[in-house]
Amino acid sequence: MKRLALPLVALILCTAPVLWQLRTALTPTDELYRVPQAWLPARPTLDHLAAVFATRPFGRNLLNSAIVATGAAVLALALAAPGAYAASTLRLRGGRLLLGAALAAALVPPISLVTPLFRILNRLGGLNTYAGLIVPHAALAFPVALWVLAAYFRGLPRELREAAEVDGCSAAGALWRVLLPASAPGLATAGILAFIASWNEFLLALTLAGADRVQTVTVAIAFFPGIEEFPWGEIAAASVIVTVPVVVVVLLLQRRIVSGLTAGALGG
Repeated sequence: MKRLALPLVALILCTAPVLWQLRTALTPTDELYRVPQAWLPARPTLDHLAAVFATRPFGRNLLNSAIVATGAAVLALALAAPGAYAASTLRLRGGRLLLGAALAAALVPPISLVTPLFRILNRLGGLNTYAGLIVPHAALAFPVALWVLAAYFRGLPRELREAAEVDGCSAAGALWRVLLPASAPGLATAGILAFIASWNEFLLALTLAGADRVQTVTVAIAFFPGIEEFPWGEIAAASVIVTVPVVVVVLLLQRRIVSGLTAGALGG
């Protein structure tokens, strides 16, 4: 029982805020301002969930986040896979330097990048566009994707690449035809991490793409409060809605994620 105490406390700390948000989303407005607060709503309602879509363009915000997060994940994988392959499998000179530089880049606070990114995109006309947000998000996700894939590639049997070369494949052909299909768990792990990071990102989304037509859900929720109004119920409902896609994706691909992380750890 003592062994379960610490994991149980960690589970409660992690799930309590989510459960309280769900409780708030299902609680009528008049009950939200009662003191003391009840643990469960006396009259559960879906009014807040309906209001999120009825009074705001929240469906569009969800679509924007899905486009940006998917694009960022795909671009991060497209850039990280060849780099990880070269650094870990081909043993090219400078491979360790590439991994070290990526790790150093991951430690740079995103807030320090806001001003230069804003000025660059402003000159290129990339502000308030999908591309102007996808590329920075992919850049932020690139170091993690690179390290995950490099560790996974190191764990693959060397015979796979050698067999591909015997069959006439070039280095790029071996990567595309043999190693990438064999690295599905690693790709899934890196892709999910990149997707979640982009889906949850706020600072760059607010600064580089704050216009209504490309506004993501994190930015949209931040603008829910009005001058004289703070709609706790709608904010909680929107937070629950935003959490659902991430939970669904993780549950559907949890085996691949765990397999990718484990294989990468063993391979590293």
